[in-house]
Amino acid sequence: MVMNPLFVQYCAYFNGNKDYFECHEVLEEYWKEIAPGDREHILVGFVQLATGLYHWRRDNKNGALRTLQKAYYCLQKESPFFDMLDQSDLLQKLQKAITALEMEEAFQAFQLTIINEPFAQLVNAQIAALEPMASTFLRDKHKLRDRSAIVAERHAKLNAKKGSV
Repeated sequence: MVMNPLFVQYCAYFNGNKDYFECHEVLEEYWKEIAPGDREHILVGFVQLATGLYHWRRDNKNGALRTLQKAYYCLQKESPFFDMLDQSDLLQKLQKAITALEMEEAFQAFQLTIINEPFAQLVNAQIAALEPMASTFLRDKHKLRDRSAIVAERHAKLNAKKGSV
């Protein structure tokens, strides 16, 4: 049974405030912990799902379509993560999203169907604690967030590299 706090956060962001950017961030961190570099790991499919929906919300339909198609392929695998979520339902919703994108339809969010009650309680508790966010912030979060820590870390790595040469 997979009840990792980062997977709980992913599901809370996905079903709660639909912050697909944060879904990507927390699950990428988890993926790097348990399967770094494994591009076929199931967590990559979940990251791609959130990324595809983020692109679709931003009206990048080509990027969304390609990313969601990759997610569909990856999320067909058997996995203990589907002890928490309804895999068949997710794949149906994902296929519907892909079809909608192919038809040039506007963004349509959907929910992950949680099938494990203790996991659902953890997710719902986190959803209750989420702060509401403006749709414009959720749409453009990659441009609007504070990136000073990321920039500082990149500069430090670059300076360390220069110092070791």
